[in-house]
Parts: sequence; C-alpha cells; structure tokens
Amino acid sequence: MIKRSLEPNLLRALDVAPVVALLGPRQVGKTTLALEIAKSTQKQTAYLDLELDSDLAKLDDAEAYLRRFDNILLIIDEVQRKPDLFRLLRGLVDIRKRAGEKVGQFLLLGSASRDLIQHSSETLAGRIRFMALSPFSVREIYAAQPHNFDLEKLWLRGGFPDSYLSATDDESWGWRSDFIASYVEREIPLMGPRIASTTMRRLWSMLAHNNAQQINFSKLGASLGVSYKTIKNYIDTLTDFYMVRQIQPWSGNSRKRLMKSPKVYLRDTGLAHRFLNITNLEDLLGHPAIGASWEGFIVENILKDLSDKWHHSHYRTCAQAEIDLVLEGPNQQIWAIEVKRSSAPKVTRGFHFACDDVNATRKFVIYPGTERFPLAGDIEALGIVEFLGLLGNHFHLSAPNRATTPLSPYS
Repeated sequence: MIKRSLEPNLLRALDVAPVVALLGPRQVGKTTLALEIAKSTQKQTAYLDLELDSDLAKLDDAEAYLRRFDNILLIIDEVQRKPDLFRLLRGLVDIRKRAGEKVGQFLLLGSASRDLIQHSSETLAGRIRFMALSPFSVREIYAAQPHNFDLEKLWLRGGFPDSYLSATDDESWGWRSDFIASYVEREIPLMGPRIASTTMRRLWSMLAHNNAQQINFSKLGASLGVSYKTIKNYIDTLTDFYMVRQIQPWSGNSRKRLMKSPKVYLRDTGLAHRFLNITNLEDLLGHPAIGASWEGFIVENILKDLSDKWHHSHYRTCAQAEIDLVLEGPNQQIWAIEVKRSSAPKVTRGFHFACDDVNATRKFVIYPGTERFPLAGDIEALGIVEFLGLLGNHFHLSAPNRATTPLSPYS
C-alpha cells in the first residue's frame, strides 16, 4: 500500500482544530485516507457518505442527528452536497467547546469547489483547517518503492491512484478517459458554473496543447467564441477543482519589462497525455509536447512539497530572459529553478540574466538523471528525487504538507 504523505499532518490537524476539511478532486483517495485516519485516531469515529441517499436522508433533521455524536469524530464525505451543514456545524462546535470537547470533532471530505470553500470559510472562520490531497507524488511513490521506483511510469500515467496502479497502460488510459467524461458531464455542472460539456472538453484539450505556457485569455477565448471574462472564469473553475494550476508572474522590483500573464499547467500529466492522445512512453518521448509535459510534472511535484512559508512564481521578460520557477522564502532566500528534459542539460544566457534580475541565492537545473553535478554560473544540476530530498531537509519535514520519511538517498 502506498502511504499518503499527508496522513501525519492530517492527524496533527485533528489534534488542534475542531473541524478539518480535506479537499481534492474525485478519485484522488480522500475516502481511503479518511478511513485510515479512523483506524489511527484514538477517538471513536463514524462515517457518513452523502452520495448515498440513505445517509443523506439521515440529515433531514440534521441538528437532531448530529447532536448524537458527542465525543465522536464524524467523517462526512461529499459534504458539498449539503452546503447548509456549515452553519449548523458552527453552532455544534461551539456547544461542544463549552462542554470541553475542543478538537477533532468533524472531518469533512469534498471535491474542491468555490461554494464549498466559501460556505465553510464564512461560517466556520477560526474553527476549520483546510488541507488538500493531490494525486500520488514522486515523494510518495519513491518512499513506497525505493528499489524499483519508476519515475517515467508516474509521469506517463499521472498520479491518480486507479490510473497509476492499473495493470497495463491500456487500462490506465481507459480509466482516464472515463474520469474525464465523468468530470465534464457530471462534476463540473453539479458544483461549478453551467458549461457545455463540448466546450469544457475543447478548453481542456487546448490547455493540454498549451501546457506550461503563459496564457493569453483573449486569444483562448476567441478560439472558443467566448469573452476574456468568460474564459478566465472557466479556467478559474478548473483551478478550483484542482485540475489546473496557475502560476503568477514574479512581482518583485525590476527595471526589465516583464511578461505579466500567468503560466498555466494541467496538474496531472496523465490527464494531459490523454488529451494529447499519448498512449505510451514511446509516444511521449517522441511527442513535441515532451518538454512542456516534463516541466509540468516537475513543477507540480515541487509545489506539492513546498511549505506555505514560501512564495512561488515564474519570471519572464520581453527579451526572453526566463526562470521556470522562482521560490522565495525566509531569510531572503530566492531559488531559481530551470527544468530540462535533456540528460546533458544546458541553460541559456537568458536564465543567467534572469537569475541576476531576481537576485537568486541558489540556482538549480532539474533533469531526468540521478547524478548531481555543477554547471557554470554556480548552478547545480540534479534529479527530481534528490531535489525533493533537498526540499525536505531544507524546509523540515514537520512543516505543513511534508512527509515524515526522508526521500533522497543522496542527502
């Protein structure tokens, strides 16, 4: 079994907060993780799945039903189906607090949506902690399979458990096809704005073909026959559902003329490859999108592991000086990261210029190999496994969203 790195942090959250919300896309493993938490906690637990009509009916008189669970951790799955619960939970939390039960009262599971976050943050302010569960990461797979770790399998199939763990690439492909269909036809219309399924499919496909690029909302909107505002709202919806990541441009002081558009990534490379019709590793290695796909894979795995004490952005000037990922943290640390698919990586002059512009304190090139070696200009070349180990050692593994097992064999 692949242990989720979020589990110890989720247990700690339940020790300090009365309500914890675990968000993330469908089929990412939220329910499985919650049931593991139920086994690990010393508190008695109960479970409700609001996708079941029988469990949803129990909440016809929600206050009377929920009052029965004093001193019990109640796990409520698919909570977005009952948004009026949040107001009631606030009152119950306060009643239990006065009775001496301060933490670990409710664990809420839900597919990410604006409505879910809005309702809970407004009514449970100061009483709820949000956590996000992503598909399998490099860190998790390496920790589970250090001796037969297959980085390219994870890159090709993506990290959704049923896709990654499929017996064959064809089965993984079929799962991703079904997942996309259900998201387009069911989940987004259910919890997001009303978007025609054909329009959403076209948008997702266009984003896959423009993966890891700065987005031109007006141009993209014109291709779909919608306005700038509408296309931005569509992409924000996919961001809310953890399908898309938008990385904003660097906002520090610079005399250079900077490109101000966000870079947009499909967060799961397996889904991106499905839209690009990439069925196997051989197709991927020969595809024109290989560089963008690899960049998205690396960037997503770094940001999954990054402490919230750090800020991330991208940097690009009109003269094409560029840094794929800029990390800014405590003690005025600025890390500049370039992603290369080549086994003999080289950086352009533009990267050196960009590092000078942002006053980078450390410079890295992440490439597909495992050796660590220096490049000109005080740049370190290393693989993603070792870089994540460096992140863990540098940011301390006890920080939020950090695994408890050191990853890198080289650190």
